[in-house]
Amino acid sequence: MENHVNTLWGQFYGWLPTLLSYVGQLVLAIIVLLVGWSIINMITRGMGRMMAASNIEPTLRGFLLSVVGLLLKALLLISVASMVGIATTSFVAVLGAAGLAVGMALQGSLANFAGGVLILLFRPFKVGDSITAAGNTGTVVSIEMFRTVLQDASNDIVYVPNGTLSNNVVINSSQSERLLASVSLLIDYNDDIDNARALLLGLFENDALVLKTPAPSVSFLPRPANVAVTLGFWCAPGNVTPLVARYSEASIQALKKEGFRLGVTARTAA
Repeated sequence: MENHVNTLWGQFYGWLPTLLSYVGQLVLAIIVLLVGWSIINMITRGMGRMMAASNIEPTLRGFLLSVVGLLLKALLLISVASMVGIATTSFVAVLGAAGLAVGMALQGSLANFAGGVLILLFRPFKVGDSITAAGNTGTVVSIEMFRTVLQDASNDIVYVPNGTLSNNVVINSSQSERLLASVSLLIDYNDDIDNARALLLGLFENDALVLKTPAPSVSFLPRPANVAVTLGFWCAPGNVTPLVARYSEASIQALKKEGFRLGVTARTAA
């Protein structure tokens, strides 16, 4: 019995250096994990304050902080695992292969996601702006990570993929301080164009919503059977639609009252 105990003690003393070395590595790995975790949290908090000071969109700010935090923590865990002797090469290879497979499967969604990041970062438009893009015109209701939601003139909700918006022409009418609106109609060749010009320009005399500079204008274009008249005026972007509707009706009434022979009327806004 005594010989057996001595043998066990001898084996224990033989393992003791290896055990102490492993315990030391484990303790060091735990210290590195705790300190690294705290440093990563400090880094993400600092980035959050910098992004807030730069007025980056809260949606994009939260996403970027989450991604940066997860990547740094994943690298920290891999480093700590290698410190205690765990082979991480195969683990990293599996993660890389999985990421490639997911990227290939979701390349369309990733394109929309990347477009959303670019839109939120560079802000070609914001919520409340009136834009025209991908054949759709409307007011921006919300900007999500994968799509932008518009509300058009018919009150319909339009969902536009962010990949389409980031890779095509977008017209943002709300970024201009003023827009040119126009009303078009037709008169007869026998009508007095000077009188028509005076009547149409007189409609704007007391309207504070119509800008005086540049001044409203009336132009005439000969057509085979009649004369096309275009009444142009400048106003704020939000007033284009109601003013075009108002002066389309007012111009018809004013010209008909003076005996003008009107053709088919049309309304346009630029």
